[in-house]
Amino acid sequence: MENISADSLSLFIELASDAENWNGQPLLNITKEQRGNLSDLKKKGLMVTFRDEGCEWVDFTDQGIAFAAEHGIEI
Repeated sequence: MENISADSLSLFIELASDAENWNGQPLLNITKEQRGNLSDLKKKGLMVTFRDEGCEWVDFTDQGIAFAAEHGIEI
């Protein structure tokens, strides 16, 4: 993926790596400073978020799953 900042990539790797602990849909627990990076990842089509039972979760798109695989992460 071109034009992805180091901080956005770091957040993506963190979430993708945690996906195995949540059946592929990790709990979203980010800081205020990471909100822009999350928006960037969503705009790039790598993931969407949803709210369920008072928590926010990440659902990776097909593009996000493929990008994770490029980094050795299976979702």
